[in-house]
Amino acid sequence: MSFSANQPDPPPTIKLTHWKRLQPMSRLDDLAERIERLVLRHEELKRTNTLLEQQLGSVSSERDSLKSRLAAARARIDALLDRLPTDSAPNPAEPVNAAARNIA
Repeated sequence: MSFSANQPDPPPTIKLTHWKRLQPMSRLDDLAERIERLVLRHEELKRTNTLLEQQLGSVSSERDSLKSRLAAARARIDALLDRLPTDSAPNPAEPVNAAARNIA
């Protein structure tokens, strides 16, 4: 085949001396081994992901329970605060007990 002046040069020939030394079956074995490792890694990651999803569900459930308990505790405290008498609020300038009166 001849090339004219206005056609590009043919691509350079790449010498594959390294690949010539490897047997085709060896390359296939290497590829199969890599694929097996990838499949194992994929399965491992799927198991890890499943465990993480379970942990997330558990932690989310615990968080929701804690939020509910906090809301209930706040409601009880608010109810107790509402029951406190407003006219007998202690004066911060006066001592609270007899021992404090004797010291002052």
